[in-house]
Amino acid sequence: MANIKSAKKRILTAEKRAARNKSIRSKVKTSIKKVYAAIDAKDKDAAQSALRAATSEIAKASSKGIYHKNNCARKVSKLSQAVNKMA
Repeated sequence: MANIKSAKKRILTAEKRAARNKSIRSKVKTSIKKVYAAIDAKDKDAAQSALRAATSEIAKASSKGIYHKNNCARKVSKLSQAVNKMA
């Protein structure tokens, strides 16, 4: 453990941010899994609504700096492509 007060504060701050980032990443992964589950069930309406929710979660993660914007764009593109192939 650090002895300097500012270093102690940085450790606490880093832990808080890591927990927040982990939570947001988890939400994104869960929403992506829901889209693929709907695709596997061959339920187009559910897949499209799950895609909208997942796109929203991914955009939020991008705006908060959790993922790079190109990474988010790639995730959204891959999901959209998978849903569009269902037709």
